[in-house]
Amino acid sequence: MILNKKIEIICRNTGITKLYDIGITLAEIAEDQKIILKRPILGAKVNNKIKELNYNVFKPKVIEFFDILDIDGQRLYRRSLKFIFIKAVADILPQLNVNIEHSISKGIYCEFKTKEGEDYKPTLQQINDIKERMKIIVKNNLPFERREMLSSKVAEIYSKMGLNERVDIFKKRARLYSSMYFLENACDYFYGYLAPSTGSITTFDLIPYYDGLLLQHPTDYENMTIAPLEMQEKLFEVFRENKQWVKLLKINTIDSINKSVDSGDCGLIIKLGEALQEKKIAEIAETIKQKQNTKLVLIAGPSSSGKTTFSKRLCVQLGVCGLKPVQISLDNYFVNREDTPKDENGEYDFEALEALDYEQFGNDMLAMMEGKEVEMPTFNFQTGRREYKGDKLTACPETVFVVEGIHGLNPKLSEKIPAENKYKIYVSALTQVAIDSHNRIPTTDNRLLRRIIRDFRYRHYSAEETIKRWPSVRRGEDKNIFPFQEEADVMFNSALPYELGVIKRYATPVLRGVNETTPEYSEAQRLLKFLSYFREVPDDEIPPTSILREFLTGSSFHY
Repeated sequence: MILNKKIEIICRNTGITKLYDIGITLAEIAEDQKIILKRPILGAKVNNKIKELNYNVFKPKVIEFFDILDIDGQRLYRRSLKFIFIKAVADILPQLNVNIEHSISKGIYCEFKTKEGEDYKPTLQQINDIKERMKIIVKNNLPFERREMLSSKVAEIYSKMGLNERVDIFKKRARLYSSMYFLENACDYFYGYLAPSTGSITTFDLIPYYDGLLLQHPTDYENMTIAPLEMQEKLFEVFRENKQWVKLLKINTIDSINKSVDSGDCGLIIKLGEALQEKKIAEIAETIKQKQNTKLVLIAGPSSSGKTTFSKRLCVQLGVCGLKPVQISLDNYFVNREDTPKDENGEYDFEALEALDYEQFGNDMLAMMEGKEVEMPTFNFQTGRREYKGDKLTACPETVFVVEGIHGLNPKLSEKIPAENKYKIYVSALTQVAIDSHNRIPTTDNRLLRRIIRDFRYRHYSAEETIKRWPSVRRGEDKNIFPFQEEADVMFNSALPYELGVIKRYATPVLRGVNETTPEYSEAQRLLKFLSYFREVPDDEIPPTSILREFLTGSSFHY
């Protein structure tokens, strides 16, 4: 017998604490408290865990409703948009399967295959028909229905649908029940929650893109607008090249990685993945050698992309080519602390280009290229001032200066250096492995997990601290790195196809340390759920020069 039929709910949006009947839904609480956000409510954080609006509350909880201006709302919106797209494709082109590939050009790139597995390029009319069908689905405001089902039953459903890459995941899943989503006659599994209904997904577009199409979603969430198409040909080519890599390795989904673990083939996968990266680095070094006027190699990329290890490995290969690489740290060109620009909050903005004395950097590089001796600066981070300690450097004909930093591709950094003397490299961890054909792994998740491990092991930061800082890191990347990535002469993918199975072992205990009382708890839980689908990959065969060693332990390089 239930003695107390009321539960206490604390709503952070209103600051109200109120008693409600046991089993009340989040939607009913939102209506009762007249929650109004800037955009329609998409979900809520219940004790800092993401829940849908039809979630029934049976115990006292702290609740905070969110819309698309919240990062979790943005993820929820994009998942819901993808399901509407998948449903529309099934309605218009039932003879085809759709593969959701990766983010690019401010959208999501998708390709089609026939039931027999052959590539299929959609016509403009077919793309428009799919878009019109999506508009109808949105207009009808259909509910996304979530059903709890035995994981073995989910595996049976996917077996009948021919989606074999999902079957073993659910057959061997540690949880007895899994959640399937239904949209009329369509069903699918998503690695996160969806919106209440299709009517919430109002802003999108479909446009032809290479051999498939681009599913566009809002990029300005304040105004719910879509960014103009920005062709990223070099980045797309890297994704295409990596697609051939995973095809060669035969590990393009979580299921294929898990099978390699079960069969004991991980060692071979590690060797092949590392060998492919070394081959690519050697090819880049040979290109620099052949481009005889190259004196300055500039390397840039987002956080935790492995730029430092890449630059060290590149120096080894440049040496093999008969060149004499000299690494230069842009950190030594920081302006004095009092001259550092400040952001909108009045805090020092160390990621701004103006935080570097790029004028002096350019002068020093030019002088050394002309054969002059230059006294190199050292930045004292304790005093916040640049110092000169008599460290002098000059160049010979075989010298190549290798510079790594977030502004490496910004034309302003090296504007004094003639174009024929420069070679620019963009490094990023462009995840090659998908969860399945409908669920990609965001490259930002891969990098965030790398950073969580590195920060914990080498900087003594908790996962909570790293997650808290991540939005600021991402804003800096959007401002200082991504706009210049197409400036690169070559792009290098630092992601390794086996790495998330290794990362699971190191990241899981750190993520479990995030306290439920913190806002970062929901993100930690999302990442833990994501990692739960991977089998652990042993790391004993990872070489000491691997980019992954930068984030784990056992690197033969000094950082």
